[in-house]
Amino acid sequence: MLKVAICGGSGYAGSELLRLLSLHREVKITAVTSERSSGSRVVEVFPHLRGLVDLGFEPLVPEVIVGKADLFFLALPHAASQEAVSYFHSAKKHVIDLSADFRLKDPAVYEEWYGVRHEYPSVLKKAVYGLPELHRRKIRRARVVANPGCYPTGALLGLYPALKEGLIDQDSIIIDSKSGTSGAGRKASVPLSFCEVNEAFRAYGIATHRHTPEIEQELSMIRGSRVRVDFTPHLLPVNRGILTTIYCRLKESGLETGRLLECYRDTYRKEPFVRVYGEDVLPDVRNVRGTNFCDIGVRVNRRTGGLIVVTAIDNLLKGASGQAIQNMNIMMGFKETEGLDLFAPLP
Repeated sequence: MLKVAICGGSGYAGSELLRLLSLHREVKITAVTSERSSGSRVVEVFPHLRGLVDLGFEPLVPEVIVGKADLFFLALPHAASQEAVSYFHSAKKHVIDLSADFRLKDPAVYEEWYGVRHEYPSVLKKAVYGLPELHRRKIRRARVVANPGCYPTGALLGLYPALKEGLIDQDSIIIDSKSGTSGAGRKASVPLSFCEVNEAFRAYGIATHRHTPEIEQELSMIRGSRVRVDFTPHLLPVNRGILTTIYCRLKESGLETGRLLECYRDTYRKEPFVRVYGEDVLPDVRNVRGTNFCDIGVRVNRRTGGLIVVTAIDNLLKGASGQAIQNMNIMMGFKETEGLDLFAPLP
């Protein structure tokens, strides 16, 4: 059994890691940390895990917990992961970081968007961006994996086939995303309180959202030249899920939806967690809730020559904890779907 520790286990991502890893046949959770819940039992904070997790939260002291596990999941706030990731890496441990601290390969870009200096550029160089559909081979050999952000996951999977094949104008990309409120974390906040969110729908972070450089970095890697996008996130009055609608121009006139669907199906035919829809159905967040799937729908606007791609993911699973477990499975040579054979409940 692989011994795993969860650092920052009292948030939504941490709770999902606890739930899913408790049911994973190849691992054993041996430690879970939380600064705000230290001294409490996991089931006191998360009663829904009663009977699954018999552990208590402890403070994150790397020197104390380093010997308790072989692989560490870090679900810490941005800028808080740097030192711990470096410490565990130096101790020859495997690390999967769910923060943004090791996603951006250029330390200057990280400092520009997150307002803090990256203190461990040597570890940053070794970190692999953990989107399996793009980087599975590198993830397999990695010791540090930077788990992607939730918005970038839906956007990148939606654009990858068309951009890879050179079917779209890379300077025409508009990404419009809507997320459930759990994407903002479990902390108390007036803008995220029930009366502020219920029956409301609003955009935020226009032209300034921190996931923008992450999206652009990976799209540029796919295309081999610099790509910039217009990215606007919105807050949906639902608990979880991200629906992303992407607009771009096709390079070639006369392309039909069927041709694009063929491209997407060919790209993802071996991917266990990507489902490409036909022309008669479009993705819906309720169909991916509680799963590690990314559902994709593709349409060509024959009147304008544009391509419209719609993706749906669960922001806490494929957008965070589920993808982290998928990365662990790849890193450790487990069956990639182990612990993630999940389908959405209805209603």
